[in-house]
Amino acid sequence: MKTVKHIVQNKSNSIYSVSPETSVLDALQVMMDKNISALLVMEGEALKGIFTERDYARKIILQGKSSRETLIAEVMTADLETIRFSSSIDQCMQIMTNRHIRHLPIVEDGKVGGMISIGDLVKFVIEDQKQTIEQLQSYISS
Repeated sequence: MKTVKHIVQNKSNSIYSVSPETSVLDALQVMMDKNISALLVMEGEALKGIFTERDYARKIILQGKSSRETLIAEVMTADLETIRFSSSIDQCMQIMTNRHIRHLPIVEDGKVGGMISIGDLVKFVIEDQKQTIEQLQSYISS
């Protein structure tokens, strides 16, 4: 069974986060600088939430709030679904589909170990299927 650990092995180890007291504008700057669409919200080692482009669109732009004056704590998603390194790819896809989310933080033994996106999952599944097809073609040819 393929797990989150298989995805993370081929991915950058960086964990990008901001504190709940960070302004939305500063968080957006980090997201732009790192070319990412979501940031974990942490107080020290504790995961408090996630801030995504979707949060920005729905909770800042559509509500007419100021990015400069609004703090991440006011608009982050605090009701988080997390996964473990041992979570299966299928479990992750099911969670993302059922909850309509695009990012899943990885938490192992109370510590944040990273985050995967729907893009990471799709890329992994495509590569895995490609390898399976190549193996089957090789088997048939021999």
